[in-house]
Amino acid sequence: MIAARPIFERLSALADPTRGRLLLLLDRHELTVGELCAALQLPQSTVSRHLKTLADEGWVTARADGASRRYAMPGSALDGSARKLWHLVRDQVGATPSGRQDLTRAERVVQERRTASQAFFSSRAGQWDRVRTELYGAGADVAPLAALLDPSWAVADLGCGTGQTSAALAPYVSRVIAVDESSAMLGAARKRLADVDNVELRTGRLEDVPLDDASMDVAVLSLVLHFVVDPAAVIAESARILRPGGRLLVVDMLPHERDEYRSTMGHLWLGFSESQLDAWFADAGLRDLRVVPLAPNPHAKGPNLFTARAVKRA
Repeated sequence: MIAARPIFERLSALADPTRGRLLLLLDRHELTVGELCAALQLPQSTVSRHLKTLADEGWVTARADGASRRYAMPGSALDGSARKLWHLVRDQVGATPSGRQDLTRAERVVQERRTASQAFFSSRAGQWDRVRTELYGAGADVAPLAALLDPSWAVADLGCGTGQTSAALAPYVSRVIAVDESSAMLGAARKRLADVDNVELRTGRLEDVPLDDASMDVAVLSLVLHFVVDPAAVIAESARILRPGGRLLVVDMLPHERDEYRSTMGHLWLGFSESQLDAWFADAGLRDLRVVPLAPNPHAKGPNLFTARAVKRA
């Protein structure tokens, strides 16, 4: 809260009618100097001069917005006596014809701002996915959803590969333990995660995970299960390391017929059906299985994927 000041100092800042009109607008909207000039129908030099006085006296605040600055009243940051004084002045200024006209023009200015934004989306609707990807990169809409994870969780990234999943999860959870059998993959993961201090890399087989019983809140098997000989055993081992109520997340391929993947990519399984997963998860003591096919990526050449999520029984 802005410190309380003598009432007479506050009165001096509000003594000018133009400053009262300015505050009337800034009490409702955050506006640039140009927008204030349009609403008040005053030259920029006049508006800027009065804004400086009001800012010096603590009646307005400003924030940078690109090359512009937006001004507003500090609202609840004003002390109680200043708020009472402003309410008296606001009622007087707002009742004048010029005050009412200022508010009408300000609403029009704000509406023009909204219209400009809507016009952009109307013209780019068919190209918006491409525009957003160019601006923010692929996956910008999905990656931040990891922030929904509980920040106290410990997560096991099983079959971590080059550490891509671990890197995505690490900022949002307490710690990540990344496990892989391949020393080459762990070497690549170590480079990727060199600056991440809450990820631990461990060498281990997915059929014998180097983690204690009931030590993790979440286990992730991302595009791993189709490489293992016995998926049921890997799911059971993943369940072993989960605390009661812990969650297992599997991302993998839906059933497909691309048999060439066996020889060209080392796949041992050509995807998984929901009935297979249901039996394996139940045998591992996991409940509430939910399998969700993922929307196909138009640029991807591989089979469609799914996510499967279940909870360890208490």
